Amino acid sequence: MLFDQIASNKRRTWILLLVFFLLLALVGYAVGYLFMRSGLGGLVIALIIGFIYALSMIFQSTEIVMSMNGAREVDEQTAPDLYHVVEDMAMVAQIPMPRVFIIEDSSLNAFATGSNPQNAAVAATSGLLAIMNREELEAVMGHEVSHIRNYDIRISTIAVALASAITMLSSMAGRMMWWGGAGRRRSDDDRDGNGLEIIMLVVSLLAIVLAPLAATLVQLAISRQREFLADASSVELTRNPQGMINALRKLDNSKPMSRPVDDASSALYINDPKKGGGFQKLFYTHPPISERIERLKHM
Repeated sequence: MLFDQIASNKRRTWILLLVFFLLLALVGYAVGYLFMRSGLGGLVIALIIGFIYALSMIFQSTEIVMSMNGAREVDEQTAPDLYHVVEDMAMVAQIPMPRVFIIEDSSLNAFATGSNPQNAAVAATSGLLAIMNREELEAVMGHEVSHIRNYDIRISTIAVALASAITMLSSMAGRMMWWGGAGRRRSDDDRDGNGLEIIMLVVSLLAIVLAPLAATLVQLAISRQREFLADASSVELTRNPQGMINALRKLDNSKPMSRPVDDASSALYINDPKKGGGFQKLFYTHPPISERIERLKHM
């Protein structure tokens, strides 16, 4: 059951990444069709931009992410309980020992970052360390170590890069349409054209307008799938589903983080640091904790 769930979540994530590439290709084709008189040329340029964005973000240093979140590095002497739990989980997962950080915040949260298991780090809030018992802390750190082992961070980084590329291309196209330019000339050329050309024009405009929103929703879906996978993988490491369930219940009752958290970092945390209701739930980076608990109960 556990391995079936892990395999299913992996398949869904790769399907979502494929949708991301298709969205990027669609926007590139639309921009090329409207402004370059070559949809294929725009498609190629868009894929190149997405590839460059992904590479640049993959190789960002861990220090930048930790600095953005106000984390300080600790070791075996300064935070022995956390350090030893991370060490145990890394040993079971058969990955190198990641660097360990603490964020001074009374909320309950944690995250992992890094481009690969050889260059990874985990962070936990001081509130989490104060509230969680040993089994619950093992479950949370098992979750974060699983993100590292499963290369979730790299996948999330690629998703952020592709979403950024789509938004950039759409924004560029919007500015070009605002100032006239090739889009207006394409409209003039197609005014007397056939119905297919008019349909292509409308579809291209819709793609440019709607693709950024679609990219955001796909990015959130990827993040949610990886959270389910990390929960299941943590249980695989600890052999203790109840520990993960108890930890999630405490996380569910936790207040939002007191320090500002940027949108890019929000998806990294085990618990959405920006809690809200109503329409905001559509843009949650994490699945509802109640749903995560239900999945664990059926493992």
